[in-house]
Amino acid sequence: MDTQAPGWTAPPAQAPPARAGDARAGDARAQDTPQPPAEGLRERKKRLMRQQLSDTATRMFMEHGFDEVRVAQVAQACGVSEKTVFNYFPTKESLVLDRLETTMAALRTGLADPGVPPVEAALRILDRELGGMTAWLAAQDDPGEVAQAIRRFGDLIDATPSLRAYQSDMMDQFVSVAACILAARAAMSADDPEPQIAARALLGLWHVQADSLRKHLARTSAPAQVRDLVTADVRRAARLIRTGLGSFASH
Repeated sequence: MDTQAPGWTAPPAQAPPARAGDARAGDARAQDTPQPPAEGLRERKKRLMRQQLSDTATRMFMEHGFDEVRVAQVAQACGVSEKTVFNYFPTKESLVLDRLETTMAALRTGLADPGVPPVEAALRILDRELGGMTAWLAAQDDPGEVAQAIRRFGDLIDATPSLRAYQSDMMDQFVSVAACILAARAAMSADDPEPQIAARALLGLWHVQADSLRKHLARTSAPAQVRDLVTADVRRAARLIRTGLGSFASH
């Protein structure tokens, strides 16, 4: 059962500085990341509305249960129509798991760079995501309370069959995209076994990061310590697959 995947370690309810399209100002290791273009007033309004819808929906789902809250209720709480909600989010599930687009774009760019080994590209993306998370956690008045909310967010997904199904579908899409890019790098077909298993191995690093984050947040809410511990777990996993993916790249 897939319970964690790219973009699914995002905190609930309140948005960190590192939302889709935002620079990760608090992450020193992300300084080499290209900055997004200047945001116009129209784009800013759309981004803030999307953020408000997702945050409100997640908070309501966590308080009352995913199946007990209708999209119309989320719309009413935000002062918009139900149609407006669906203009921003194609499904109810995507209201909760709303950060996949950013990770998908980062994967497309990172894996397509022939000068960066696939494992290193994945580690850079993961490090930026974790840096954004822990920087946001450090900025909260009560990091311990927020850490508990993040764990409850994971529990909500685990307890909701439709969210787990949505995760599984999205994981298939991530694997397909990664396999196509890796196959192109190796002059192979995307349905060859090598790019298929390579893509799944790389995306497994997101599972490791998500599981490690929840594990360590249960023990400490110190952001710097959480980041160090989670990073160490992810890099241990990366060492295990680095050799195999290196031989695939040379192939």
